[in-house]
Formats: sequence, C-alpha cells, structure tokens
Amino acid sequence: MLSHWRAWRERGWTVIEASEYAAAWQRFGGSVATHPQVIERLAGLAGVPVRYLGWFAGDELQAAIPTWGRHLALSKDVLKQQGKRGLFDLGNAELILPAAPSASVPLRHRGRYISILNAGVISTLREQPEGLALAREPEEYSKKFRYNQRREQRLLEEAGGVVRPMLELSAAEQAVIYADLFQRRWGFEATGEAHLTEVFSLMRDFMTGSLIYLNDQPVAIQVLYRVEAPQWISLEYINGGVDPQNSEFSPGSVLSFINTQTAWSEARALGKPLRYSFGRADREYKDRWCNRVAVYQV
Repeated sequence: MLSHWRAWRERGWTVIEASEYAAAWQRFGGSVATHPQVIERLAGLAGVPVRYLGWFAGDELQAAIPTWGRHLALSKDVLKQQGKRGLFDLGNAELILPAAPSASVPLRHRGRYISILNAGVISTLREQPEGLALAREPEEYSKKFRYNQRREQRLLEEAGGVVRPMLELSAAEQAVIYADLFQRRWGFEATGEAHLTEVFSLMRDFMTGSLIYLNDQPVAIQVLYRVEAPQWISLEYINGGVDPQNSEFSPGSVLSFINTQTAWSEARALGKPLRYSFGRADREYKDRWCNRVAVYQV
C-alpha cells in the first residue's frame, strides 16, 4: 500500500542526487527553507533522510523538490510524527521550490506556505486562507513612520543603546540571549530551546541581522536567516525576543527598522529584489511593516 501511494505521488518525477537538486536551486532559485545546505543540515540534525525528486522534459531538468515521505522536507508534521516536535524553528517560512519559469508540473507532496513565485509552474497549488507577510520597500513607509523610527533609534542610542551584529556572538551566546529575551517577551520557552546552540551553529552561514544592547545588557534580538538566489534574496524573520522592561525605548521596533533597512540596502547594492518574510500574516504589528501576499499549499 505504501509503495502504491508513493508511486502515485511521484508519478512523472524521477529520483535525483542531492548535487542535482543543489544545481537546480542555483539555476532556478529558491528560498531559505529550500536551500540545499539548509535542507541537508537540518535534516541531518533530525535524522530524517531526504529523497530528492526531479521533473524532466527530455533530458532537461525543469523542477526539483526535497521530500520527507509524503511531505516536503523539513515539515513540522514529520518532526511531530518522529517525536521531534520543535527540534528547530523555521517559522512559517516561504517555500520557493526550484523550477524553470516555463515548467508546468504537478506537486502531490504536502506543503504549506508555497510561494506565489511557484503559482504559475505548479499546477496543483491551492491558495491558503492566510497570507504571507513580506516587508515593504523603504519608500512604501510614510514619511511620518520613517521619522518616528529614526527618532526612536536616536533616543535609544542616546540612552546608551548599542547595535551589534549577530555574528559577533558565538552560537552559544546567541542561544542564551535569544532564549532569555524570548521568555521575557512571550512568557514561554522558545521553540527548540534545548537545541538552540546546535541549530544556530548549523545555520551560522545563513544568519544575519543585529541585536540591541542597553547599558551592556541585551534588550532585543531577532533570528534572521538569509540566502542569495540568482534572481533574488530570500530572508526569513523566524522569531524574536525583547525585554519588556525597556518598552519605553521600543527596542523591538527599532531593531525591525534597522534590520529591514540594512537588508534592503544590501539587496539593492546587489541589484536583486528582496523577499523579506515575517511569516504568516497573522499579527497587527506585521501589517505595519509588511504587505500581505498570497501563499499556497498542497
């Protein structure tokens, strides 16, 4: 029965090597959650082997997918089934699957938050009820909004606030600060707290952004992962933490402003569009920073 269902799911697809998947990603593009090294490292941590499939037109590879059984790889559902729920946190990351713009392929593996960029090439997608929150370009914010953000940043710095790059810290230091500030902000443990140091070590090549200190104490942190595809930059804001005792300085808002502005500057210097995702469009604060865009599922 299992092989019957797998044969149905994989009809038209061919098993390919991890190296062929990586070549497809480098050619057609993808996102953080479909990047070959992100897949390899986090699947290795989970101990769940990845089955890579390709869709060919003649001898030409048109699309490629990483799979865990009947799901796309790194699925939260599979982690849960394996008794590894919350092993790592990728939030509700945008899934951009590597596919040629001219391709037309059926996807029968389960996946959510599949990008609108795949909507024209994957024939089996259904739009999800909830959208994705993608950061607006700097010019899309009102002059008042930008003025207020700069003012908040200035007041914070005048009070002793210091902005430091995340990569100045070791993975262990990042894990301690993130776990503490997340707990302070939300009142419960961060996803995968016991494995944060290991995950941050594995994801260090992709980590970006800054954190904020006030009087030598960390007060705001955001976990951001970034990859560069040939056609665009994909950046995922996974989650963050902030010390509520310093709310008069709005360190979380200041950090969002700094991180988004920096990311846009870097992307524009490379001449590439930026897909800076705040994940599911489910909170009011995201509407201040983001545009809602359609997202799909199988």
